[in-house]
Amino acid sequence: MSQLPPPVRAGRQQQPQADEYDDGPFTFRPATKDGFNATIAIQGPSGSGKTWTGLSIASGLAEGQRFAVIDTERGAAALYVNDLDVTFDTLPMHRYDPRDLQKALAAAAQAGYPVVMVDSLSHFWKGTDGTLDQVEKAKSKYGGNKFAGWKDGTPLQNEMIEALMAYPGHVVVTMRSYVHWVLENGAPVNKGMRAEQRKGIEFEFGVAAEMDEANRLRFIKSRCPAFQGLVLNQPNGARDIAKPYLDWLRDGGKEIDATAWIDSAKGADATPDSLLALYREVEASSALATPLMHPQTGKPTSLGAYIKERGTALKNAA
Repeated sequence: MSQLPPPVRAGRQQQPQADEYDDGPFTFRPATKDGFNATIAIQGPSGSGKTWTGLSIASGLAEGQRFAVIDTERGAAALYVNDLDVTFDTLPMHRYDPRDLQKALAAAAQAGYPVVMVDSLSHFWKGTDGTLDQVEKAKSKYGGNKFAGWKDGTPLQNEMIEALMAYPGHVVVTMRSYVHWVLENGAPVNKGMRAEQRKGIEFEFGVAAEMDEANRLRFIKSRCPAFQGLVLNQPNGARDIAKPYLDWLRDGGKEIDATAWIDSAKGADATPDSLLALYREVEASSALATPLMHPQTGKPTSLGAYIKERGTALKNAA
């Protein structure tokens, strides 16, 4: 009769260490309007006045300061610089990888622009190297399965939108739109205009509007009560949109300067505990995705990622 092998004492398996940054407590805080910026999307067909109106809104939000325009429309915004009497700097874009928009946002944030305008966001969806292009390229990794290619495309799209929404200033974007037709009982039915971006993109913004060929603007979504159900004919963006939006944001709310967070994150006197506390403060303000140029590498990152990286490094060094 064969003997059973002697028992072997198994060592205690170590449990994976909790990430103190990602596994923080769920803490409710008093609701405030502090730190909220304007986020506005304008969609419409060619010739509807999106760029003109967007520039006027951005100028109103900037309140006399220079603002930044990330330009995918072959310099269209610059054509209006004298007509609108606005002051802005442009960054021409010729490839539309969503990660390139994150880099541009980080550069604008580092330069301290109070407002950034993207004219237009549609290119980062369906232009060269845009999200749809990224999905098409990725499908080869999954045997030609385009649906599986969204495993790569969706994170790129989501991270781009997060960086846009967390920009430490006001944001204005334009988007091209088209008539959306569907077949019902064998006949084509006009379902209205749809932006050339991911479906539902308008819900990411505080205010979203569409313009038609008559330069008529209709608000399709607004958190600001002043715009709900409103239609404006040939609007003055600074007067009719920027001012009431800013008045509403500032009624009971105060602006938060992200540079103070950045300075604290980079400070020579920072400690693991102070950085963890800073991370929680930034997290509570929904600002972890704030675009940032990495102080050491010069590459784009996010404020949350940098705080976590530095805090972890200091803790490991200790």
